[in-house]
Amino acid sequence: MPEKFEIKSGLRNYEVCWVKDCVAAIGDQRSSRSFLVIDEDLPTSGKISKLFSKDRVIRLKADEKTKTFDSCSELIRQLVDRNVRRNEIIFAVGGGVIEDVVAFVSTVLFRGVEWVFIPTTLLAQADSCIGSKSSINFGVYKNLLGSFYPPSKVLIAPNFLNTLPADELRSGMGEILHFYLVAGEVKMASQLKKQHRELLKDPSGFKPYILASLKIKKSVIQRDEFDKGERNLFNYGHTFGHAIESVTNYRINHGQAVTMGMDIANFISWRRGHIKEEVFNYLHGLIAFNLPEFRLDPKNWAKYLQALSKDKKNVGKSLGCILTRRPGKMFKAQLPLDQRLGKDILSYFD
Repeated sequence: MPEKFEIKSGLRNYEVCWVKDCVAAIGDQRSSRSFLVIDEDLPTSGKISKLFSKDRVIRLKADEKTKTFDSCSELIRQLVDRNVRRNEIIFAVGGGVIEDVVAFVSTVLFRGVEWVFIPTTLLAQADSCIGSKSSINFGVYKNLLGSFYPPSKVLIAPNFLNTLPADELRSGMGEILHFYLVAGEVKMASQLKKQHRELLKDPSGFKPYILASLKIKKSVIQRDEFDKGERNLFNYGHTFGHAIESVTNYRINHGQAVTMGMDIANFISWRRGHIKEEVFNYLHGLIAFNLPEFRLDPKNWAKYLQALSKDKKNVGKSLGCILTRRPGKMFKAQLPLDQRLGKDILSYFD
């Protein structure tokens, strides 16, 4: 995949560009009609903020408490107080939280304002920067609200990865692994497993993994942008992973929760006869390096089941999830939220 490519969207096509210097790239793109919404903890936030007048800079805390309807309402209030106009552009600089909030606000403000995304985390660069989706939380439930509304451009600066702690890099690796297994790219997954310690020390080596991940996602979203069919398979690991995030109050990062979610989905696939035990063991061996240190406390079992029951993919009293027959052969399943499912999940944690 080239370092500049286009995503075809039913809403508007948009470019993804690799840039060496994000400050220079933003400087070239922004104008007097631009606003900046930026992660307040970003090490380079000061340099980037200086490109904009002070009244057009809004700093947000990039955590799950910000990814809510109330926070979106507050951002809209701040923009309106600063006389935002429909023909203006919002630059979003940060990870998935900043992306989700700005994308959601850009969707509903004046029925749509233009925005540009500069992803600063591995997870955002390798996954969420393309695909048009925004998702925000409602109460304790993950990603219940959202929209489809792509940015007009994505600028990827790999040097942001050098500022990330290991926890953030592991989160990104979880999503990358999930794309590889959905696509059946076990060689890439095995290579990432082999190189992960080196990458945690020197994140500059992530570029080919990011490109491979985006290539997989691009091919699917251009066929199923609005998540009506094939794109559903990207929920692999997410149903069980989102519930882990909820029950731990997001102490477990998203990507590692998804890694465990994939392992649980594979375990249930084995218990239900869709794969053999040796296939489960093989898949477990591929992703075990990125599993979080987490055991489900029996006293939190009811809370975990409740989180599963509120997943947006559920139908009636059935849990919507993605199971597997082998790498590259995922499928949608509706599992009754019953005693059998409870026993399967409890057995995984035994």
